[in-house]
Amino acid sequence: MAEEQDLENVRRVLGGDLAAFEDIVRRWQGPLINLAFRFCRDRPRAEEMAQDAFVQIYRNLEKFRADSAFSTWIFAVSLNLYRSVMRRKPPPAESIDCVAELPGGQMPHLQLEQNERDEMVRRSVASLPARYRDVVIVFYFREKDLRETAAILGLSEGTAKARLHRGRELLKRKMDAGSSGVAAVREVYL
Repeated sequence: MAEEQDLENVRRVLGGDLAAFEDIVRRWQGPLINLAFRFCRDRPRAEEMAQDAFVQIYRNLEKFRADSAFSTWIFAVSLNLYRSVMRRKPPPAESIDCVAELPGGQMPHLQLEQNERDEMVRRSVASLPARYRDVVIVFYFREKDLRETAAILGLSEGTAKARLHRGRELLKRKMDAGSSGVAAVREVYL
């Protein structure tokens, strides 16, 4: 149903109805901002990157051939743009001594441990070589299946599967070297 609505909006935009692009933006704004955030870890910058992605999507909408899902196409366009942006201006390094303030609540030490584990996972993923990082982000964080991941990244399923496997192996090694209490994180995220 949602895919049909996406295709209808694409047809309307290509037919000159610019208001239909607003529907596309409303539907995909959150997912594209979240994807950008995985790359840059900065909300305002992620919003800016997503806005640039929508400009790119609009300019290239006539190139969408409907061979695959619209979501596959917009994620591929966005990923290519996000990679280019991050190559030009990588995110600033953060001090490991910075600890975010915890919201008031029960057992803040457990929340701190969870935050530390989450941050370790994010840093480990971010430190992977791009070909492995992109596959891991799309497959796990965007929760796409192998076929969709391969299509978004413009890879064969076999190549995507191999890169996903290699990325997981690299993550396991990084996380084993980083902390002794990471086994639980690996089970949850990998």
